[in-house]
Amino acid sequence: MCANYTPAKLEKLARIALSLAIREDSTDYREAFPGGVAPFLANILPHEWLPGMFGLVPHWGDPARLSRMTYNARSETVAEKPSFRNAWKQRQFGLIPVDCLYEPNYESGKAVRWRIERADGEPFALAGLWERRMNDEGPAHWSFSMLTVNADEHPFMRQFHKPGDEKRSVVVLDPDDYPGWLRARTEAEARSYLRLFDPDIMTASPAPLPPRKKPAA
Repeated sequence: MCANYTPAKLEKLARIALSLAIREDSTDYREAFPGGVAPFLANILPHEWLPGMFGLVPHWGDPARLSRMTYNARSETVAEKPSFRNAWKQRQFGLIPVDCLYEPNYESGKAVRWRIERADGEPFALAGLWERRMNDEGPAHWSFSMLTVNADEHPFMRQFHKPGDEKRSVVVLDPDDYPGWLRARTEAEARSYLRLFDPDIMTASPAPLPPRKKPAA
């Protein structure tokens, strides 16, 4: 499950948006964590990047708590889970622009953060769900979640997460599929896009966080 990623930089957003004629974003976003704000594209406004909370927050949810539990949506249960079922039923699909994402690797015997990115260095987009809280003008006015699929047998993504845990993967969309995903209206059509990516397009390497500085005495 992805809880940490770097949104695609301003100059790269246009590459993802090229086929959709999206207006350029005016903000560069830092590394994103659940509860933070990052850019995404909602199919209700398919021509601009929106600032949204990373972690889906329906109208009844508390953003401070719920966003830290809803940043990923399991494709197997998205239609039934209370936090996601409205967005799924209403086909509130979106694109999440990514420069790289991070997952823990345990090959050394302990968790080491690894950076995952395209081998060609290009940005990419993930399949997402979005919500809009009409009476909330704060950071959770717009919010989004990354859809995930099982990756137990995937030669690339199965190297991440704790030994014995189920392996999961975000849905890396092919650029040719961006318009189709945003326009999907039936259950079968939407689920046809929720599949694992070609492992040869991605690369990964250790990217541990710098050690925390000890407070001055």
